[in-house]
Amino acid sequence: MDQYFENNRQLWNRRTSLHRDTDFYDLQGFKEGKSALKSIEKEALGNVEGKSLLHLQCHFGLDSLSWERLGARVTAVDFSEEAIKLAQQLRDEQQLQTEFICANVYDLPQHLDRSFDIVFTSYGVICWLPDLKHWGELVARYLKPGGVFYMVEFHPMVMMFDEVNGDLKYSYFHENEPHTQQVEYTYANPQEALDHKEHSWNHSLAETVNALTEQGLIIKELQEYPFSSYNCFSNMELDEDGYYYEKHRKGKMPLMFSIKAQAPSRKV
Repeated sequence: MDQYFENNRQLWNRRTSLHRDTDFYDLQGFKEGKSALKSIEKEALGNVEGKSLLHLQCHFGLDSLSWERLGARVTAVDFSEEAIKLAQQLRDEQQLQTEFICANVYDLPQHLDRSFDIVFTSYGVICWLPDLKHWGELVARYLKPGGVFYMVEFHPMVMMFDEVNGDLKYSYFHENEPHTQQVEYTYANPQEALDHKEHSWNHSLAETVNALTEQGLIIKELQEYPFSSYNCFSNMELDEDGYYYEKHRKGKMPLMFSIKAQAPSRKV
């Protein structure tokens, strides 16, 4: 498992260097005041003014810093040292205060020992985790009593299909062995060549929900969406509503899902 994580860490270090200057991430727009957050997550969490927020798997921190701009007190974690280095640079340039921690999410208890009003994670995150049971334990550990967990993520059905030809390729259900492939480009800049191995795991919707409820979290909302907030899959087109849809299966399968859950209040 250590080798899988190491390969993925090297991949994300390289991706960070390629992503920082892409239109996909629009770093210049962010520096000029544009939020990196999408309406789905902003509407789901509402007013975050004064709330403590833990962002898991933050990449180079644009969402984290955007939450701070909305008034949250943010701590964010990612396992890529290059991503954290860039995140800290952006934080300092923008005169913000977000705390960035470089760690594998499974190792976070070695670096962080406090709880939060909100735990947040989004878009292309849990596929890099082999064990959602342990992940659910961590989510619950870091929530204050009555605290809120929110995730918005690409739907596991999307992960079943070959990106090149659209054929059904992978299982919907979790398998212990990862999907291993040689990565030749990155979604944010397909013209830039890559040569890295990546290892990922699919997790069914039931597995994800159960990882949270088994820790006592109460599911408040589960949504599935026939669109993507990002143009990061093949055969996508932008619709007039501002979201991306698959050209050949438009509206016929879910491309994203979201979960809002709450930790139980402490008993008196």
